[in-house]
Amino acid sequence: MKRPLSKSQIVCISLLWVALCYIVLVYAERIDGMTILMLVISAALVFIPVYKSIKKNK
Repeated sequence: MKRPLSKSQIVCISLLWVALCYIVLVYAERIDGMTILMLVISAALVFIPVYKSIKKNK
């Protein structure tokens, strides 16, 4: 059974995801549907486990 994420792990994961999104949005030649879709899917892959971990901690 996996241990829930600690608060510092959640903060680090979130900040790294935000930094990645910033890099993608700033250096993209154009922001189109595929870029937005990629960011939404990556948000789901990052924040669903974070949400489950927060829910498990309470």
